[in-house]
Amino acid sequence: MFLILLLVLLVVIGYIILTYNRLIAQIEAVRNNQKQIDVQLDRRFKVFESLINVVKKYMDYEKTTLKEVVALRNQAQQAHAAGDEKTRIAAENKISSIATHLNVVFEQYPDLKANQNVLQLQEEIVSTENKLAYAKQSFNDSIEIYNASKKSFPNSVVVSAFRSKLDFDFPYWQLSEQKIAEHEAYTVKL
Repeated sequence: MFLILLLVLLVVIGYIILTYNRLIAQIEAVRNNQKQIDVQLDRRFKVFESLINVVKKYMDYEKTTLKEVVALRNQAQQAHAAGDEKTRIAAENKISSIATHLNVVFEQYPDLKANQNVLQLQEEIVSTENKLAYAKQSFNDSIEIYNASKKSFPNSVVVSAFRSKLDFDFPYWQLSEQKIAEHEAYTVKL
Protein backbone atom coordinates (compact mmCIF):
# COMPACT_ATOMS: atom_id res chain seq x y z
CA MET A 1 0.00 0.00 0.00
CA PHE A 2 2.84 2.36 0.86
CA LEU A 3 4.49 1.71 -2.51
CA ILE A 4 1.26 2.45 -4.37
CA LEU A 5 0.83 5.69 -2.45
CA LEU A 6 4.46 6.61 -3.14
CA LEU A 7 4.03 5.80 -6.83
CA VAL A 8 0.86 7.95 -7.07
CA LEU A 9 2.67 10.79 -5.28
CA LEU A 10 5.61 10.55 -7.72
CA VAL A 11 3.22 10.58 -10.70
CA VAL A 12 1.45 13.68 -9.33
CA ILE A 13 4.75 15.46 -8.65
CA GLY A 14 6.01 14.47 -12.11
CA TYR A 15 2.85 15.82 -13.72
CA ILE A 16 3.16 19.10 -11.81
CA ILE A 17 6.78 19.48 -12.88
CA LEU A 18 6.01 18.71 -16.54
CA THR A 19 3.03 21.07 -16.57
CA TYR A 20 5.02 23.84 -14.89
CA ASN A 21 7.87 23.48 -17.40
CA ARG A 22 5.50 23.36 -20.40
CA LEU A 23 3.71 26.53 -19.25
CA ILE A 24 7.03 28.30 -18.66
CA ALA A 25 8.08 27.33 -22.20
CA GLN A 26 4.82 28.76 -23.56
CA ILE A 27 5.30 32.00 -21.61
CA GLU A 28 8.80 32.31 -23.03
CA ALA A 29 7.43 31.66 -26.54
CA VAL A 30 4.96 34.53 -26.07
CA ARG A 31 7.78 36.81 -24.88
CA ASN A 32 9.99 35.78 -27.80
CA ASN A 33 7.19 36.52 -30.25
CA GLN A 34 6.73 39.90 -28.59
CA LYS A 35 10.45 40.59 -29.14
CA GLN A 36 10.01 39.70 -32.82
CA ILE A 37 7.32 42.38 -33.03
CA ASP A 38 9.79 44.82 -31.43
CA VAL A 39 12.36 43.96 -34.12
CA GLN A 40 9.83 44.67 -36.88
CA LEU A 41 8.67 47.90 -35.21
CA ASP A 42 12.26 49.09 -35.00
CA ARG A 43 12.80 48.15 -38.64
CA ARG A 44 9.66 50.05 -39.65
CA PHE A 45 10.80 53.15 -37.79
CA LYS A 46 14.19 53.07 -39.55
CA VAL A 47 12.53 52.66 -42.94
CA PHE A 48 10.28 55.64 -42.17
CA GLU A 49 13.32 57.73 -41.26
CA SER A 50 15.05 56.78 -44.51
CA LEU A 51 11.96 57.49 -46.55
CA ILE A 52 11.42 60.85 -44.95
CA ASN A 53 15.03 61.84 -45.58
CA VAL A 54 14.63 60.99 -49.28
CA VAL A 55 11.29 62.78 -49.47
CA LYS A 56 12.46 65.99 -47.77
CA LYS A 57 13.48 67.65 -51.02
CA TYR A 58 10.06 67.04 -52.58
CA MET A 59 7.44 68.11 -50.07
CA ASP A 60 6.59 69.64 -46.72
CA TYR A 61 4.30 66.76 -45.72
CA GLU A 62 7.22 64.82 -44.29
CA LYS A 63 7.74 67.33 -41.49
CA THR A 64 4.34 66.60 -40.06
CA THR A 65 4.67 62.89 -40.75
CA LEU A 66 8.12 62.71 -39.16
CA LYS A 67 6.98 64.60 -36.08
CA GLU A 68 3.91 62.41 -35.75
CA VAL A 69 5.85 59.17 -36.25
CA VAL A 70 8.57 60.24 -33.81
CA ALA A 71 5.98 61.29 -31.21
CA LEU A 72 4.07 58.03 -31.61
CA ARG A 73 7.29 56.00 -31.51
CA ASN A 74 8.37 57.79 -28.31
CA GLN A 75 4.93 57.19 -26.81
CA ALA A 76 5.16 53.50 -27.73
CA GLN A 77 8.66 53.18 -26.24
CA GLN A 78 7.65 54.91 -23.01
CA ALA A 79 4.57 52.71 -22.71
CA HIS A 80 6.72 49.62 -23.38
CA ALA A 81 9.19 50.68 -20.69
CA ALA A 82 6.32 51.28 -18.26
CA GLY A 83 4.75 47.92 -19.12
CA ASP A 84 1.63 49.55 -20.58
CA GLU A 85 1.05 47.26 -23.56
CA LYS A 86 -2.37 48.70 -24.45
CA THR A 87 -0.98 52.23 -24.93
CA ARG A 88 1.98 50.80 -26.85
CA ILE A 89 -0.28 48.81 -29.16
CA ALA A 90 -2.46 51.87 -29.80
CA ALA A 91 0.58 54.02 -30.73
CA GLU A 92 2.04 51.36 -33.01
CA ASN A 93 -1.33 50.89 -34.72
CA LYS A 94 -1.44 54.65 -35.43
CA ILE A 95 2.00 54.37 -37.07
CA SER A 96 0.63 51.53 -39.23
CA SER A 97 -2.20 53.83 -40.24
CA ILE A 98 0.31 56.47 -41.34
CA ALA A 99 2.11 53.84 -43.42
CA THR A 100 -1.05 52.93 -45.29
CA HIS A 101 -1.76 56.56 -46.16
CA LEU A 102 1.72 57.29 -47.58
CA ASN A 103 0.92 55.77 -50.96
CA VAL A 104 -1.92 58.27 -51.42
CA VAL A 105 0.49 61.12 -50.73
CA PHE A 106 3.03 59.75 -53.21
CA GLU A 107 0.40 59.86 -55.97
CA GLN A 108 0.38 63.66 -55.62
CA TYR A 109 4.10 63.91 -56.46
CA PRO A 110 4.90 62.23 -59.82
CA ASP A 111 8.65 62.99 -59.62
CA LEU A 112 8.80 61.57 -56.13
CA LYS A 113 6.74 58.54 -57.11
CA ALA A 114 9.23 57.77 -59.92
CA ASN A 115 12.32 58.20 -57.72
CA GLN A 116 14.12 54.86 -57.40
CA ASN A 117 14.96 55.36 -53.71
CA VAL A 118 11.35 56.12 -52.90
CA LEU A 119 10.14 53.09 -54.84
CA GLN A 120 12.57 50.89 -52.95
CA LEU A 121 11.56 52.41 -49.62
CA GLN A 122 7.86 52.00 -50.45
CA GLU A 123 8.55 48.31 -51.05
CA GLU A 124 10.38 48.17 -47.73
CA ILE A 125 7.40 49.72 -45.95
CA VAL A 126 5.03 47.18 -47.48
CA SER A 127 7.44 44.34 -46.71
CA THR A 128 7.92 45.54 -43.14
CA GLU A 129 4.19 45.91 -42.58
CA ASN A 130 3.70 42.35 -43.87
CA LYS A 131 6.44 41.03 -41.58
CA LEU A 132 4.96 42.98 -38.70
CA ALA A 133 1.51 41.53 -39.39
CA TYR A 134 3.01 38.03 -39.41
CA ALA A 135 4.86 38.70 -36.13
CA LYS A 136 1.65 40.01 -34.53
CA GLN A 137 -0.27 36.94 -35.71
CA SER A 138 2.43 34.65 -34.34
CA PHE A 139 2.34 36.54 -31.04
CA ASN A 140 -1.45 36.25 -30.83
CA ASP A 141 -1.27 32.54 -31.70
CA SER A 142 1.25 31.90 -28.92
CA ILE A 143 -0.99 33.77 -26.45
CA GLU A 144 -3.92 31.62 -27.55
CA ILE A 145 -1.95 28.40 -26.99
CA TYR A 146 -0.75 29.60 -23.59
CA ASN A 147 -4.24 30.69 -22.50
CA ALA A 148 -5.77 27.39 -23.58
CA SER A 149 -3.12 25.46 -21.65
CA LYS A 150 -3.37 27.48 -18.46
CA LYS A 151 -7.18 27.31 -18.39
CA SER A 152 -7.50 23.59 -19.05
CA PHE A 153 -7.97 21.15 -16.23
CA PRO A 154 -5.84 19.97 -14.40
CA ASN A 155 -3.30 22.56 -15.65
CA SER A 156 -5.41 25.29 -14.03
CA VAL A 157 -4.72 23.71 -10.63
CA VAL A 158 -0.96 23.95 -11.23
CA VAL A 159 -1.35 27.56 -12.43
CA SER A 160 -3.30 28.48 -9.30
CA ALA A 161 -0.57 26.93 -7.15
CA PHE A 162 2.16 28.97 -8.91
CA ARG A 163 0.20 32.10 -9.81
CA SER A 164 3.13 34.54 -9.71
CA LYS A 165 5.16 32.40 -12.11
CA LEU A 166 2.50 30.99 -14.42
CA ASP A 167 -0.54 33.28 -14.54
CA PHE A 168 -0.12 36.14 -17.02
CA ASP A 169 -2.63 38.12 -19.06
CA PHE A 170 -0.87 39.10 -22.27
CA PRO A 171 -2.70 41.72 -24.37
CA TYR A 172 -3.47 40.74 -27.95
CA TRP A 173 -2.34 42.85 -30.89
CA GLN A 174 -5.55 43.69 -32.67
CA LEU A 175 -7.35 46.24 -34.76
CA SER A 176 -8.80 49.27 -33.04
CA GLU A 177 -12.56 49.46 -32.49
CA GLN A 178 -12.76 52.13 -35.21
CA LYS A 179 -10.97 49.92 -37.76
CA ILE A 180 -13.20 46.96 -36.92
CA ALA A 181 -16.27 49.16 -37.45
CA GLU A 182 -14.87 50.38 -40.79
CA HIS A 183 -14.27 46.83 -41.96
CA GLU A 184 -17.73 45.72 -40.87
CA ALA A 185 -19.40 48.70 -42.57
CA TYR A 186 -17.45 48.24 -45.83
CA THR A 187 -19.57 47.74 -48.93
CA VAL A 188 -18.58 47.28 -52.54
CA LYS A 189 -19.79 50.11 -54.72
CA LEU A 190 -20.42 49.31 -58.36
